[in-house]
Amino acid sequence: MKNKGCLSAGTIGIALLIIVGVLFFWGKNGYNNFVAQEQKVDAKWSNVQTVYQKRANLIPNLERTVKSYSKFEQETLTKVVEARSKATSININPSNLTEEDMAKFQAAQGELSGALSRLMAVVESYPNLKADQQYINFQREYIAIENSIRTETVYYNDAARDYNILIKQFPNNILANFTNFKEKPLFKAQAGAENAPSVFTE
Repeated sequence: MKNKGCLSAGTIGIALLIIVGVLFFWGKNGYNNFVAQEQKVDAKWSNVQTVYQKRANLIPNLERTVKSYSKFEQETLTKVVEARSKATSININPSNLTEEDMAKFQAAQGELSGALSRLMAVVESYPNLKADQQYINFQREYIAIENSIRTETVYYNDAARDYNILIKQFPNNILANFTNFKEKPLFKAQAGAENAPSVFTE
């Protein structure tokens, strides 16, 4: 009976070691997978910020071009410059990106999009400005960047969605909660976001 008891204790010890080992490797692999997926989301977010920054960088050249036409509506241009300043002043930490951060970022970028659309609609009434080579160059770059923004936000959403599914699936959700991996917010579709810029006419 003594031997049987010793064998039982030994068997239990081995079983516990196996369980601990399995949990360790599951936890390590799961954690590393979370890190890899989160880094992918952060990289996609960086790409999003880059294309929005490229758009913001176009504004000074646009401002100089438009200002050369003295009769142009100054108020419309001022609103673009102010919207650019607001959009570029928002600093987002992708590691702690929240729904509120995303909403602020999208609202500021949307305000700049609206101001640019209004300015370009007004330009239609100024044939000389519309035909200015610098303005034509701006048009070309602006359309390319807007298309890039749409592409990069889709890529970000895809990466964030995959990450969110990963950390919310059982039993990953237990490990994610324990290790403080949080859900990433998605870009919300805005009215007309599926369409290419149509503010320019030939």
